Amino acid sequence: MASERNLDLIEVASKTNPPVCRIMDFGKYQYQQEKKARQQKSKRSEVKGIRVSLAIAKNDFELKAKQAEKFLSQGHKVKIEIILRGREKAHSNLARQRLEEFRQLIAVPTTIEFGPSKYPRGLSMIIVKTAEQK
Repeated sequence: MASERNLDLIEVASKTNPPVCRIMDFGKYQYQQEKKARQQKSKRSEVKGIRVSLAIAKNDFELKAKQAEKFLSQGHKVKIEIILRGREKAHSNLARQRLEEFRQLIAVPTTIEFGPSKYPRGLSMIIVKTAEQK
């Protein structure tokens, strides 16, 4: 019956009893499967980065917090980096406080996935939107 229509007999679910088969074009079936895989891949969350200096003005700080809020609401992770230059590197405790202030400014409930950790140019922390409980 499949060969009369120039189509293929494709086994869809082999583990069921009896096995499920479809009569369709195999090339089209492969394309649909690849399309599904690409769609699943594109739904992954990205890590968006926000860089802040230690001596940032209050309004700029709030603007960056709103940007982070937007990223979190879209489902992305946010990496907050505080850049320390020169003598600022000696005040890592102030940078940790600034990171916590930044996190408090974000209205979306968040959890710390990684950090705050020190790296050569300053401190960084990755935050994620907290999953809502049902």
